[in-house]
Amino acid sequence: MSHTSDQRSAGFWFLALFFTAFVLFLYGPMLVIVVLSFQGPEGGLTFPLRGFSLHWFYKLAEGLGVVDIGAALKRSLALGAAVMTLTVLFSVLAGLAFRKKLAGGNTLFYVVVASLIMPSIIVSLGIGLEFRLIDTGLKWALEALGLTSTLEEYGSSLGLFTSALGAHLTWTLPFGLLIMFAVFNRFNPAYEEAARDLGATPWQGFRHVVLPLIAPSIVGIGMFGFTLSWDEIARTSQAIGDVNTLPLELQGLTTTVTTPSIYALGTVTTVISLLVMALAIGLAWWLKQRQNKG
Repeated sequence: MSHTSDQRSAGFWFLALFFTAFVLFLYGPMLVIVVLSFQGPEGGLTFPLRGFSLHWFYKLAEGLGVVDIGAALKRSLALGAAVMTLTVLFSVLAGLAFRKKLAGGNTLFYVVVASLIMPSIIVSLGIGLEFRLIDTGLKWALEALGLTSTLEEYGSSLGLFTSALGAHLTWTLPFGLLIMFAVFNRFNPAYEEAARDLGATPWQGFRHVVLPLIAPSIVGIGMFGFTLSWDEIARTSQAIGDVNTLPLELQGLTTTVTTPSIYALGTVTTVISLLVMALAIGLAWWLKQRQNKG
């Protein structure tokens, strides 16, 4: 084989250059934010980099004005954990249910997936309006029953684990359901039939046969559920009530904070996302290795 035949074509280098530019365009802004967050005390919001230190991370820990970053972080972590848990639970149950022919199953599937194409802000506005109508109904009922003390103490049904949780599930559940459909479409039912032939009950078959086989995919659904909830803004904005998650606080701070502390906050949120992804990938790999050994 000649040396000329080993050379790459011009089209290869063009596509390679295009791909490199795309990767830089995709991850370049994140890299810039991370780099600028490590500026020295005299650093600003733009290049050139003035020194290198953890100064702005210390400033972030001290607080950014009246915004309680620690409380917002805890709210986002708690909401993300709740969304992750419910997304995994409902996706697995729905995936199992759709393995059998359901009356109206196609309609139900399209209804669930339709939330992906709805504008997120419209979904948020609709959920916020729905819960405000619930507030009106509950207040009317309390007033009719003469429960004035309860009425005075009642605030709103809008909250982190009510309306905001529902808004996030409209975003994460369709992804979880699509993943489970793909998993069960490739699942060999012969494994379950063998378990039943050996006397296993349906629950034992699921626990000892189905669950270990789909476990890596469940980990992936959990990762999607948490990360999609972690950085969601549009579906949260009109449906969370009086408190804010960390992304909403970050969005608000972009108009008031003029120091690299805002970049430090962005770096922290990015690191948390990457840690969750690394944990999920590591757990899925471990489950896969264990499955292969078994």
